[in-house]
Amino acid sequence: MRPKLFIPGPCEVDEDVLAAMAQPTLKHYGPEWLKVHHEVLGLLKRVFQTENDLFMLPGAGSAALDMAFGSLLATGDTVIIGNNGFFGNRMGRIASACGLRSVFFIAPQGQPLNPDDLRQTLAQEPEARAVAIVHHETSTAVLNPLQELAQVTHEAGLPIIVDGIASLGGVNLPVDEWNIDVCVTVANKCLECPPGLTFISASPKAWEWVDRNKSQTHGWYLNLKTWRKYAADWGDWHPTPVTMPTNNVLALRASLRRILDGGLETHFARYRQAAQAVRRGLAAAGFEMLVAETCASPIATAVKARPEFKVSELIEYLAQAHSIYISGGIGPLRGKIFRVGHMGKAATPPYLMEFLFAVETFLRKKGFKVPVGVSLVGLTEERKSK
Repeated sequence: MRPKLFIPGPCEVDEDVLAAMAQPTLKHYGPEWLKVHHEVLGLLKRVFQTENDLFMLPGAGSAALDMAFGSLLATGDTVIIGNNGFFGNRMGRIASACGLRSVFFIAPQGQPLNPDDLRQTLAQEPEARAVAIVHHETSTAVLNPLQELAQVTHEAGLPIIVDGIASLGGVNLPVDEWNIDVCVTVANKCLECPPGLTFISASPKAWEWVDRNKSQTHGWYLNLKTWRKYAADWGDWHPTPVTMPTNNVLALRASLRRILDGGLETHFARYRQAAQAVRRGLAAAGFEMLVAETCASPIATAVKARPEFKVSELIEYLAQAHSIYISGGIGPLRGKIFRVGHMGKAATPPYLMEFLFAVETFLRKKGFKVPVGVSLVGLTEERKSK
């Protein structure tokens, strides 16, 4: 039975994207590759909604975050980081590994970051050189108020570094309109591709900070100056400093074409509808969501454990009996929640119906009196509305 991925990433990839990845391997330079390279960057800029410089590089999203901190900031600089979950905390670890002083402003897990807390922290840290925010805190499925946080950052005259790894392409994140100086995302979440590529955009203000950073301690590969230099000096034949995973880029092109041909808002709406179907269905079956709807991400849902059984029992049953894969909690939330992703095929009605029926079946096996089809309320109401 084919695995069905309802995890918060990577998502299950469409066959047309996989077919593009299976094409003969292209070399990462020369006229044929330049045509692909420039087309993909153009498509990415439409998703980022930016005219800023944008680079794609081999690696996970953490590599691009490492690049952002090390390129803009020098050893000993202070960076203020929003922390309301596992990935906010990890961002602090990345910054610290770059030799930076990390100062957190914190919200409880399951709650969004507060712009007033950021404003207060900035007042207390006049030596701060940048602010860094995780847009979608995947460990709790909270969507932080990025536009407001960016505005507070710019009032202080500082650049903002945004981890859009789990959000960009799944919710509206207009980089230029919100004045996001550095934005990072990956191929394998809302862009619905296999893992292996990460992307980073840099605004003119970001480049000012890069150019005034004279630190030579961060390295060569994960350095924005390196990628800018090769784009400028070798851009007419070899636009990147390293070998690119060209088949991954071909897959990305196929997925971006499909998403943009249908329209970004249509893509966002698929995720919103899938999230509502899951939340309404699981609530009807007796579950409680971790996050209030006012700050809940449409890309993933965090669901509280029920006292009658362990989360691991549900996860194991879905995997073994139905080849459906969901995620548990991480960090302090391990065993206390499970998480359901809404990307890729997990946002399609047949997959949603199969997932919700499987959860119902598990509950009945546990002795709960759950009416057949009660969890489909979100799907049936959506169908009626159409």
